[in-house]
Amino acid sequence: MTKTRLYLYDTTLRDGQQTQDVQFSTEEKHQIAAALDALGVDYIEGGWPGANPTDNAFFDAAPKTRAKLTAFGMTKRLGISAQNDDVLAAVMNAGTGSVCLVGKTHEFHVTRALGISLEDNLSLLRDSIAHLTASGREALFDAEHFFDGYKANPEYALSCLRIVLEAGARWIVLCDTNGGTLPAEVGRITGEVIAAGIPGDRLGIHTHDDTDNAVACTLAAVDAGARQIQGTLNGLGERCGNANLTALIPILLLKEPYASRYETGISHKALKSLTRTSRMLDEILNRVPQKQAAFVGASAFAHKAGLHASAILKDPSTYEHIEPATVGNSRIIPMSNQAGQSNLRRRLTEAGLNVAKGDPALARILEEVKAREAMGYAYDTAQASFELLAREALGQMPDLFEVKRYRVTVERRKNKYNRMVSLSEAVVVVKVDDEKRMSVSESMDEDGDRGPVNALSKALVKDLGQYSAMLDDMRLVDFKVRITQGGVEAVTRVIIDSEDGQGRRWSTVGVSPNIIDASFEALLDAIRWKLIRDLKG
Repeated sequence: MTKTRLYLYDTTLRDGQQTQDVQFSTEEKHQIAAALDALGVDYIEGGWPGANPTDNAFFDAAPKTRAKLTAFGMTKRLGISAQNDDVLAAVMNAGTGSVCLVGKTHEFHVTRALGISLEDNLSLLRDSIAHLTASGREALFDAEHFFDGYKANPEYALSCLRIVLEAGARWIVLCDTNGGTLPAEVGRITGEVIAAGIPGDRLGIHTHDDTDNAVACTLAAVDAGARQIQGTLNGLGERCGNANLTALIPILLLKEPYASRYETGISHKALKSLTRTSRMLDEILNRVPQKQAAFVGASAFAHKAGLHASAILKDPSTYEHIEPATVGNSRIIPMSNQAGQSNLRRRLTEAGLNVAKGDPALARILEEVKAREAMGYAYDTAQASFELLAREALGQMPDLFEVKRYRVTVERRKNKYNRMVSLSEAVVVVKVDDEKRMSVSESMDEDGDRGPVNALSKALVKDLGQYSAMLDDMRLVDFKVRITQGGVEAVTRVIIDSEDGQGRRWSTVGVSPNIIDASFEALLDAIRWKLIRDLKG
């Protein structure tokens, strides 16, 4: 059976940049565009030329992509010809072969937001799209607020689509701009649009996630006949975000009936880079990846319950809907106070620790995990610390170095500019290579005071003898603090996420009534885990 082609249109560089606290640099936009192109999307919307210097710079040095690089803008203004509209000219001057213009299709927005007549709006749409096609550009039309407009006045909303179709638009994209339309409505209205004479192979869908239904709404439109899908990596976008391509892409390639009915520009080989691409974007944004994200999240294939892990050992499909490697992810068997020996043996095996079924050490490790979690530790999120705990119990913990003592001081004083500043100093004494060594470090660097934990970290790795060079590529990427008890008996739990130059990422935990002590414990575990991995080669 011949498959129907679906076209993927990524708008991360434009819609994604409308996310609160997100602002891409030109270099970052180029990096993201390269990753999207390697993934295999059909269109990359680069931004709005003329709207800001970053987008201008991006198009001035536009990347060479297999995907169709697209400039975004708005239809011409009333009273100015398309040829003389400077806003439209800026979009045209970007030089892209494809141009997407947004226009009104909801009568309320025409009369209230634009303050013009319904007939005048139709002429704006027609003239703008005709100007694109006359210039030899592929024209795309984003029908803003279409679903709300259709529910308010279906005939006018349809007349907007018909006039841009007649003017030569290649794609007409139905936009749920407010994100409030539910999947059944999206499917019904898309079907009615096609029945009214707008061909499905000219229709696209653009949904927002304000009801947490953007992916479902997109699939409903595809089911009804739409053939272009717009979305963003990791669901970035204004308010609650846009349809998430990191969920939609694997659904289209792996799930029925989509896998059998449709084809996209994404190969199964490229699909294996999806998790890496998702996390690359989070790294650019300096965000912690969402663990529960479908397909690409760190917890997407994590099996905590002992019953689940036992079944996973026999057949992963018992609790996994796909093989994690197909999207570049991996299976995790966390340790916690809910764990049984099946979880434990599987986790130990993954860490390279082979323990026979029924070995008394398994019970000892489980008891230690449960006792420590009662004290506030959390090993389901701190896999590296669990591995070190297991190694100690099994007598397989190498003798790397010993911390004899440490001291941290925090001073707050006025500087030469008469401003109050803080400065932390750490002293760490370790025994390594059969000798004691003392290191001193301050928390101050070119960016200012980095805090007492930073000072401790620098002091600890400063002079570890033969091990110091191994830690050069290690860095702390996240630091989480949680108070596990209240009142005067409060206990602090610290989770540290670390990363190294080999792309490995690991989590460690420390617990203490003293936040510095808890942080230092987690930091020690992070360093020990890294050294063990590197020494194993």
